[in-house]
Amino acid sequence: MTMTEPVTVVGAGVDRVEGPRKVAGAAAYPSDVSYPCMAYAALVRSTVAHGRIEALDTTAAEAMPGVLAVITHRDAARLAAGPTTPIGPTPPPPMQDDLIRHHGQYVAVVVAQTRQQAAAAARAVTVSYRSAEPTAALDDTELRVDPFGTDVTRGDAAAALATADVVHEATYRTAENTNNPLGLFTTVAVWEGDTVTVHDSTQWTSNTRATVAAVFGLPEEAVRVYAKYVGGGFGAGLRVWPHVLLAVLAARTVRRPVTLTLTRPEMFTGVGHRPDTVQRLRIGARRDGTIVAIDHEATQTVAVADENTEPVAAAGATAYACPNVTARDRQRRRHIPCPGSMRAPGEAQANFALESALDELSYRLGMDPLELRLRNDAEVHPESGLPWSSRALRDCYAVGARRFGWSRRDPRIGAMRDGRWRVGFGVAGVSYPWWQVPCRARATVSRDGTAYVRSAATDIGTGTYTVMRQLSAELLGLRLGQVRFDLGDSQMPPAPQAGGSGLTGALGNAVYAACQALVRAVLDLVTTDTRSPLHGCTMDDVMVNGGRLHHRGDARRGESFAAILDRHGLDELTTDGASAPPDPQQIGMAPAGAFAAKFVEVQVDPDLGLVRVPRVVSVVDGGRILNEKLARSQIVGATVGGIGQALLEETVTDPDTGRIANATLGDYLIPVNADIGEVDVVFVGGPDRATPIGTKGIGEVGLPGIAAAIANGVYHATGTRIRSLPITLDQLL
Repeated sequence: MTMTEPVTVVGAGVDRVEGPRKVAGAAAYPSDVSYPCMAYAALVRSTVAHGRIEALDTTAAEAMPGVLAVITHRDAARLAAGPTTPIGPTPPPPMQDDLIRHHGQYVAVVVAQTRQQAAAAARAVTVSYRSAEPTAALDDTELRVDPFGTDVTRGDAAAALATADVVHEATYRTAENTNNPLGLFTTVAVWEGDTVTVHDSTQWTSNTRATVAAVFGLPEEAVRVYAKYVGGGFGAGLRVWPHVLLAVLAARTVRRPVTLTLTRPEMFTGVGHRPDTVQRLRIGARRDGTIVAIDHEATQTVAVADENTEPVAAAGATAYACPNVTARDRQRRRHIPCPGSMRAPGEAQANFALESALDELSYRLGMDPLELRLRNDAEVHPESGLPWSSRALRDCYAVGARRFGWSRRDPRIGAMRDGRWRVGFGVAGVSYPWWQVPCRARATVSRDGTAYVRSAATDIGTGTYTVMRQLSAELLGLRLGQVRFDLGDSQMPPAPQAGGSGLTGALGNAVYAACQALVRAVLDLVTTDTRSPLHGCTMDDVMVNGGRLHHRGDARRGESFAAILDRHGLDELTTDGASAPPDPQQIGMAPAGAFAAKFVEVQVDPDLGLVRVPRVVSVVDGGRILNEKLARSQIVGATVGGIGQALLEETVTDPDTGRIANATLGDYLIPVNADIGEVDVVFVGGPDRATPIGTKGIGEVGLPGIAAAIANGVYHATGTRIRSLPITLDQLL
């Protein structure tokens, strides 16, 4: 049933509804939360990467002014393991023994009456270690084969490679990157008897609630988690990190509210990072450009006591119409902080290798890199053979090539110049996987004609508050100002993480179901009411608009929500709705994720090795776009992240000590405004057929492809093939 006429609420470039509160400083982030008698926590971190604590002296710290407690592994409560989530297990609980597993590991937490007192006392804690040599090199540690159970075998890649006309083989490397959201992660914990309230910089309130409950042996209803506003995440807030549990433990120990804010160096070691990879690729093709085999092996790092789920090789197994594919993922354990998701996890690394290899293959074949991709477009899902629920990748290429001016590309290496700068054009395709998990939402309409819709989801700055308010208004036929959408409270109906480009689809479909159920519930009040002009109507007979239900064929035959509730003596009416991922076999389609084509112009200084990116064109098939202004902002932001991955970002770990050498924003390079040229974003395609609201998610698709397109452009400009990220000037001199 279509519940409304076409309206402009969805799709319009509506400003962020929470924007005024943010710019006025009225949006309360976790670091803004305050309680009477609040205490402050500070962390003591290990200065070695591997070994055991030999001695730990807290005497001086405990004697300092304002100190309420110093907690170490000697007196910390025994904490249970957290649950396993769809993105992997919870990191191990902190301070449970004297073993050191990585540099920066928490070995004590100090609680004091002021933040300054806590920090000073933390510096007064002395620790000595019986250190051991850390395993820091990727090639000499324990190898874990198929750790995620995601390895792919399709056809016979070895046989096809043996008979291919052309085989390209190379190794590609990507560096560790650190998420670095602007907002420092903060946890505030408040106990009342056997219940605890937690304000947290999390991207997943339901998971934080479940984890705190499991670790502290509480029923879930005894834990309430708030995350109304989060200062960015990029995946760092998807796992429940040790500092969250230490804040809860500290609050229980001192019997006062406790707030714990990480410092920027602590963010580098405490909330995950994108793992580095070594990827070996072999691609075989016929002379006409048809790819006959892909053999992709990716090895990444993981902490010695953690299980981080991030398939890399498997991420590219369905990108192209290749009949013979092997994709193998491997992990090696190191004494490093736990990795975690970072925007486009797995895909960011895999796409660089695969799209770079395709570019190299195109030169071996003497074929335009764009034509090679078009020739191998997967018109059906390569694994299942099912038709895609939507796929406008060819449109992405066509529109992007036209807007970028790809036809002006001189195929000769180093032939294009802009003054002293060598100019190169690079292209990359992106096939980002589909992702959706179950979600619930609740919708209420009141006697005054307004609606209130809510779910436990989180808005990390992507615009969830806004797009869900728009969607709710459209589904209920109300003006935007008549609808309030709320989130960020674990007592609301459970929602999945704000990550994986899956929240808008999961939450949007749950909101759709809740609003549809609400319209049905209102209609049920009047369908047997002879006083109502809607008497006898079914759902197929009616539509909603202007805050009222009316007959589809006669708009005068209807009445408002307010009038219906008033006549039946109801102040409000509430319904719940749920969404679940569609079964491909039942719908006869392969649910499609987002697709994109990235076109990049690079300029290289031949004397200094400097690389500039004056132009990027990103054309995206993201299904139905609920708010084009916010969607464009997502792609622009992801493009900046892609430029950072390509040219600047690298988390450098000293192999001898296991210490991160550049754990500040003064040393870890990220793009600034001067690094970013013109970014042109275009959306193509239409609503996806797999779900009611037709979205596909766009949070991640903007980042993959940028690094590969830049590297491909660098080769076109200079003839130097770069197979490792970031691309630094020494590689071009």
